[in-house]
Amino acid sequence: MDSTPANRRFWNRISSAYQDEHDPQIGAAPRLWGMYAIPDAHLQALGDVTGKRVLELGCGAGQWSRALAAEGAIVVGLDLSEAQLAAAARAMGAARYPLVQGAAEQLPFAADSFDLVFCDYGGLSWAPPHLAVPQAARILRRGGRLVFNVASPWFEACYDEAAGRVTTTLQKDYFGLNTIAEDQGATSYQLTYGDWVKVLLGAGLVIDDLIEPRPELGTPNGYNETDPPDWAHRWPAELLWVTHKP
Repeated sequence: MDSTPANRRFWNRISSAYQDEHDPQIGAAPRLWGMYAIPDAHLQALGDVTGKRVLELGCGAGQWSRALAAEGAIVVGLDLSEAQLAAAARAMGAARYPLVQGAAEQLPFAADSFDLVFCDYGGLSWAPPHLAVPQAARILRRGGRLVFNVASPWFEACYDEAAGRVTTTLQKDYFGLNTIAEDQGATSYQLTYGDWVKVLLGAGLVIDDLIEPRPELGTPNGYNETDPPDWAHRWPAELLWVTHKP
């Protein structure tokens, strides 16, 4: 199944509303990961990017890209959606960086082009991982890193569609997770822990760390309602994978 056309249409339609709602959280400070805006200074996932060639795989309005460009990284922001790229261009700061339209399943870059490929959700949540991860590995230089944050299968398996919130009751089969039907015919992707390991190792990457970001009690979720409110303090809501190309 080629989800690219529907996902492109979906993000073009919702881009303005999405940025109006979420930019105050995403853009509040540099390097904030995920639904709970946990600082990278706490999680220590990216490290120093000064002088490194960096690709943000699904940059949206460029909140991460402009922050890393300001730190001295040589950043490229890639996104499937023209509307998201237009938002990134409008929000770009004094540190300029190129924006490229493209799909994570077929990256328009030469092999061995980047020192770091990363995304916070982005391309590895909205493209088939068995296609997108090998593409990311291909364009990494030897020693380059793939770092990405995605939803935990626990979070997806406990999401109650009818109630519109995450609960303490399993709603979906763990082994049935793969494609998630989103609004307007779009598709996102969700793998089990084991399938993520298979995809990453199959692409020739070494897994250095699996961080399960844990928000402090009382930290709001900027995207989803959870019942109880401290759900992500008790169970992993997200997976932050840290890998490299040997």
